[in-house]
Amino acid sequence: MFIKLFINALAFYIASSIVPGMVIASWQTLLVIAVVWGILTSFIKPVLVILTLPINIITLGLFTFVINALLLLIMTKIVPGFYVSGFGTALLAAIVLAIVNGFLSMLK
Repeated sequence: MFIKLFINALAFYIASSIVPGMVIASWQTLLVIAVVWGILTSFIKPVLVILTLPINIITLGLFTFVINALLLLIMTKIVPGFYVSGFGTALLAAIVLAIVNGFLSMLK
């Protein structure tokens, strides 16, 4: 559990360094983001995936990036000190997060 939390925090740090328009105010905010992201992806994301299953099948799973972008935008409302400038930035951040998370998960 702590390893996954650390991987998420590191992925968000790397994504905020790469993606312009994604701002994390402090390392405390980074830890809160990792926890909130874990909660959102555990409880809300499965519901959204089931609700959007037809379009997800048509797009061969690429709509999952849109769902992750929406979750990032929701997180900007929940977590003070976390800012994403818009949907395009959130979509790019979702793609970067997926790549970084995949790479870091392979290393553990």
